[in-house]
Amino acid sequence: MTIVTETSNPTATDNQHLARIKLKKNEEKRLKGGHCWVYSNEVDTQVTPLTGFEPGQQVVVEDSKGKPVGVAYVNPQSLITGRIMSRDANCVISESLLTHRLKIALSLREKCFDDQCYRWVYGESDGLPGLVVDRFGDYVVVQLNTAGMDVLADQVIAAITKVISPAGILFRNDSSARKQEGLPLTVNIAAGEWPDQLNLVENGVKFVVPAKEGQKTGWFYDHRENRQYLARWVKGKRVLDVFSYVGGWGVQAAVAGADEVLCVDSSELALDYVEKNAALNGVVEKVGTMKGNAFDCLSQLAQEREKFDVIVIDPPAFIKRKKDFKNGLTAYRRLNELAMRLLTRDGLLVSASCSMHLPNDALLDLIRGAGRHVDRQVQIVHQGGQGADHPVHPSIVETQYLKSIFARVLPSF
Repeated sequence: MTIVTETSNPTATDNQHLARIKLKKNEEKRLKGGHCWVYSNEVDTQVTPLTGFEPGQQVVVEDSKGKPVGVAYVNPQSLITGRIMSRDANCVISESLLTHRLKIALSLREKCFDDQCYRWVYGESDGLPGLVVDRFGDYVVVQLNTAGMDVLADQVIAAITKVISPAGILFRNDSSARKQEGLPLTVNIAAGEWPDQLNLVENGVKFVVPAKEGQKTGWFYDHRENRQYLARWVKGKRVLDVFSYVGGWGVQAAVAGADEVLCVDSSELALDYVEKNAALNGVVEKVGTMKGNAFDCLSQLAQEREKFDVIVIDPPAFIKRKKDFKNGLTAYRRLNELAMRLLTRDGLLVSASCSMHLPNDALLDLIRGAGRHVDRQVQIVHQGGQGADHPVHPSIVETQYLKSIFARVLPSF
């Protein structure tokens, strides 16, 4: 178990040499409340023009009266101009600080999980804005999503190596967040060796995932607890796993006692791994695959008069930006309606969303509306969110994004 102490700041020094960014009057209130983002329109650009800073540069953020608010790194090209790393104006963002924060983050995961498979670092919530680290035993996948973290790439490697000495580190720097920061998209081995596939264990079920070509970092640890909850509903049932990826929901359902599972995904690679994971867990005879667009596949299954006892729909984010809300909401509603038409008379729908811009209440309302549209009665039996390795920062609502609604769908009362 990692022991963490907070008796002193290991990186305290004199930061008089750092440049200053001054905020407009009263713009420090949100930051003093715990948030760590500085928006470009909050900076007093007449006093401290943003054009005078380099992407990733470390600065001291000051309020309008010149009082330090904290130390941040900046990117003048981004709407989120600054991200505060420490409230201590004498702190230096360095390998020492990164190592300290990594140890604090690790101590939480070690308390929560027996297997060394988890999201080790979840950005702002772990005091490391712009950094994501997923652990697969002796291997780690890293995303440097901001200019500030990109500048610190070598220090990130050194800090990770100091804390756990992994066999390999992969930089999976191909996220959309990097585009917004004006950064190139790359995937490269940062340290050590790198295997063709990664191994993990979740809820006692074994998986392999593509080490470089998989979605995001290769796995979605955030749904761990929701997939565990599903196990009680699937014994002896026929299950449909839509947007299955490599079978996180579907293979676990088969292991939990489902009679039959059909995994639907548009990626042939992902479905190949569904078959590998079914074989790995001895449930190959229970698990089938269907390749294609999810909406088209659901429509086809309805035309073929197929029925399922449990349906999981876990799509990618349909609402990535606020301006996508209307179109995204329509897509979610249509998806839920199609799924409900395929459920048996007393079926379970698991409707998930990773869209931060879709509030939980809005997801509940569209499930209610979908039920009325197809003349079904809906009972909400459980609501799940992200696991403990995706801790929520109470001052940053953006860190709470995952929703998973378990709804019993009955004939209309």
